[in-house]
Amino acid sequence: QVQLVESGGGLVQAGGSLRLSCAASGRTFSSYNMGWFRQAPGKERDFVAAITYGGAWSYYADSVKGRFAIFRDNAKNTVYLQMNSLKPEDTAVYYCAAQRPSTTYYDTKSYDYWGQGTQVTVSS
Repeated sequence: QVQLVESGGGLVQAGGSLRLSCAASGRTFSSYNMGWFRQAPGKERDFVAAITYGGAWSYYADSVKGRFAIFRDNAKNTVYLQMNSLKPEDTAVYYCAAQRPSTTYYDTKSYDYWGQGTQVTVSS
């Protein structure tokens, strides 16, 4: 069992930055791939970024490539999402999720544990 708690969301102006954190419980964090997803009102939950269990590989949605960075600290059981050059269309609830190693890092159905989400609002 893995419990995930996100933090770091808030209100920011367009062009600004935020760093989201996701703290995981349990001693097996380093064996899970980690992903960030987001869901805007009335829309499906979409893939944002993922990182492999050891941190060697990361993947991004085209819409955030070059602006967002995912990284993890296995010693602290934490994964981060650094978000730069934010746009109003980035406004959503952001969720972190844990996945037993899989190649389908973009698929919500392949993730085993989810956090409660943190709101990010970008004003124009």
